Amino acid sequence: MTLNVAVQMDPIDRINIAGDSAFALLLEAQARGHALSYYTTDRLAMRDGEVFATTQALEVRDVAGDHFTLGEAKRARLDSYDVILMRQDPPFDMNYITATHLLERVHPKTLVVNDPAHVRNAPEKIFVTEFPELMPPTLITRDLDEIKAFREEFGDIVVKPLYGHGGASVFRLTRDDLNFGSLYDLFATTFREAWVVQRFIPEVKHGDKRIILVDGEFAGAVNRVPSEGDLRSNMVRGGAAKETDLTPREREICERLGPALRARGLLFTGIDVIDGNLTEINVTAPTGIRAIARLGGPNIAARIWDVIEAKRKG
Repeated sequence: MTLNVAVQMDPIDRINIAGDSAFALLLEAQARGHALSYYTTDRLAMRDGEVFATTQALEVRDVAGDHFTLGEAKRARLDSYDVILMRQDPPFDMNYITATHLLERVHPKTLVVNDPAHVRNAPEKIFVTEFPELMPPTLITRDLDEIKAFREEFGDIVVKPLYGHGGASVFRLTRDDLNFGSLYDLFATTFREAWVVQRFIPEVKHGDKRIILVDGEFAGAVNRVPSEGDLRSNMVRGGAAKETDLTPREREICERLGPALRARGLLFTGIDVIDGNLTEINVTAPTGIRAIARLGGPNIAARIWDVIEAKRKG
């Protein structure tokens, strides 16, 4: 079965292939004989209800600094493809939202992974709040009095932007931290949206587990351990990837989330769990599958393509 596959992603010359899940999916697709095309969101267009993009044929190879070759640019209707991988990184801004509206015009005739309407309706730090029983105490607001009350109740808190990613602008504040006022002013000036405020989980020093689910089923996991002197465990921030197994609590979380992910067409998701507490559900561009493979874990890219191919046959 040969599929005509387009990938909507960030500029391919700038990605870090060692950790980029989209690149792993492209390598696996090419190995299976699927035809690849590439475009960025600024090459999207809609004319009289039909969605187009200026695409280029793509070849990939697992060689840092020489990882792709592009063909000539051509204008193509997106409904001419069998599959579109929507794999650009956040920020989850109006440009991102616009792209989901355009891709929604061709899905499901063209299978878009993940379902663009549900990506739009499931921003990761809000979608996760549908499962409060699995989370640490969490507040979403920009109201100073609400944040003060939350801090008074829990003492040690974490503050982060609602639509941030990759560990950017994540701060821990203790009960007596004199930086609280300055940090509030900085966030109020920098971010127009509400922020996420959570109870700090000290066990984060032992790792923040990234768990990958494929079509709602557990597929693999990696434990991301913060570097010395840093709160953040994201691998792009220096976190170390460690082999791991799931605890009974983590399996319970996966089983609880699975039906909701399948119902929304969120085929490839990554959840973050700290000491049995669910903190995020990543639906836009979850990382981790290359790190899992390097640590001797399963080939999650192959599992994702097995599911995609089965859906296209169906």
